[in-house]
Amino acid sequence: MTDNEDIQGQTGEEIRMPDITYKPGYNKLDSFNWLKDLPDNQEVSDIVEIRFKNTRKGYFRNVNGLRLEIGDVVAVEASPGHDIGRVSMVGHLIDEQLKKLKTLPSADDLKKVYRKAKAVDIQKWEEAKKLETPSMLRSRKISEELKLNMKIGDVEYQGDKTKAIFYYIADERVDFRQLIKVLADEFRVRIEMRQIGARQEAGRIGGIGSCGRELCCSTHITNFISVTTTHAKYQELSLNPQKLAGQCSKLKCCLNFELDCYVDAQRSFPPKEVPLEALDCTAWFQKMEIHKGLYWYSTDSHSTANLIALPVQRVREIQTLNRKGIKVDRLKLVDESWESAPVSQDLLKNNSLTRFDPPDNKSKRPANPHKRKNRRFNEKRDK
Repeated sequence: MTDNEDIQGQTGEEIRMPDITYKPGYNKLDSFNWLKDLPDNQEVSDIVEIRFKNTRKGYFRNVNGLRLEIGDVVAVEASPGHDIGRVSMVGHLIDEQLKKLKTLPSADDLKKVYRKAKAVDIQKWEEAKKLETPSMLRSRKISEELKLNMKIGDVEYQGDKTKAIFYYIADERVDFRQLIKVLADEFRVRIEMRQIGARQEAGRIGGIGSCGRELCCSTHITNFISVTTTHAKYQELSLNPQKLAGQCSKLKCCLNFELDCYVDAQRSFPPKEVPLEALDCTAWFQKMEIHKGLYWYSTDSHSTANLIALPVQRVREIQTLNRKGIKVDRLKLVDESWESAPVSQDLLKNNSLTRFDPPDNKSKRPANPHKRKNRRFNEKRDK
């Protein structure tokens, strides 16, 4: 079945297929099938992974033995009716994906794949998706009229338009029994309320982070790991909530990405709470540069004035002598070679931002000598 193909419906009218082109890598939480090039030496499981709107996925049984490939639009079993989704994973990788689940579902508990979606199914699916935004805006007004302390962030219609899932966030328990009655009368579908967290809401809505890239929660993060201010302290980041918080008003998930690297680097570092004793002064720790292996000390415990940078090895030597009751002559050695380490240079430092702009012919046009003479003549005449 090709894209935008005209198909004759059961009633005789002409149905035009919508654009259902599947582009791997352009969809949220796509799974890379790293086992697709392996030879099929074992029997392939009949379980397939179906992706729905945003981050919702599910596992279904291909009981009819359909030849399914990644990107196929299929009709699957739902309660009630049927739903429309895309095949996101087939083959041997399904077994590896199921091992990640805490509880392995039995084959009897999995719902079935009915068929590949027909033109009528896809047309109804597209109509259902067009109702999601107006339904979300209307449901927000209804919840405000009922004075419910909740926010409806997204609406997802089932493929056959018989059920709608309303995703909401709330700080406390909400009694939405009256809301369900009003929504059912308003939209004439079965209503399901599903509570999500602030991170899940940001992943469903999407957006651009402060780094200029698409939010990680909407592209590749599947399990949200708790983030605390301890993660920022290990990385010597400023505890500024405006910089550490993401669009969900929670600490950024990317604080976990480099945490292990910083923790491993600090395992061999000497303790920073111990002050350094010298004959002329006592130095207290102020900050560190982990990947450079530098500790910064100050002679005043309450101020960052007169900072002294010491390599980790030198700090370890001073602490060893202090534990023996020996004070060093001076904190900083004269022949320390770490100061002469090469500093990374900016490769685009001497490049101009306008180097690719077309030349301005007006500015390079030679001056007219006759105009210069006339200007001089007018100046003399005025005098």
